[in-house]
Amino acid sequence: MIERERVIENYFESWINKNNAILRKIFDPNIVYTECYGPEYHGLDTIESWFEDWNKRGTVLVWNIKQLIHQGHLTAVEWYFKCDYDAEVGEFDGVSLIEFNNDNLIVNLKEFQSKIPHYYPYK
Repeated sequence: MIERERVIENYFESWINKNNAILRKIFDPNIVYTECYGPEYHGLDTIESWFEDWNKRGTVLVWNIKQLIHQGHLTAVEWYFKCDYDAEVGEFDGVSLIEFNNDNLIVNLKEFQSKIPHYYPYK
C-alpha cells in the first residue's frame, strides 16, 4: 500500500512540477485513463502527449490528497484540484479509482469530479 501511495503522490506532483519523467515509471504501457469530464486516453504514448499538450496551456496550482482507501488491486483517492488553464483558474474536489497490476503500475485510472463550492440547498 505504501508503494502505491508513493506512486500516486509522485504522479500528482509531476503535474505541479510539469515533469513527465515519472510517467513511464508509474503507468503500464496499456494504461486506460478516463478524465472526469469525458476524455479517455489509451496507452502510455497518448498519456505523454496529453500531459505535454495540457501543460502548454495550463498549470496545476494545487493537487492535494485528502484520503486514500485500498482494496486489493484498487485504490480510491479523494483529492482537491486547482489549476490555471487558458488564463482561467478553476477548482474542484474529486475522486480517482486507480487499478494497479502486480508490478504496482497503474493499468486503469478513472476520475470523478465534485463541483466547488458545495452548498446546502435547503435554506
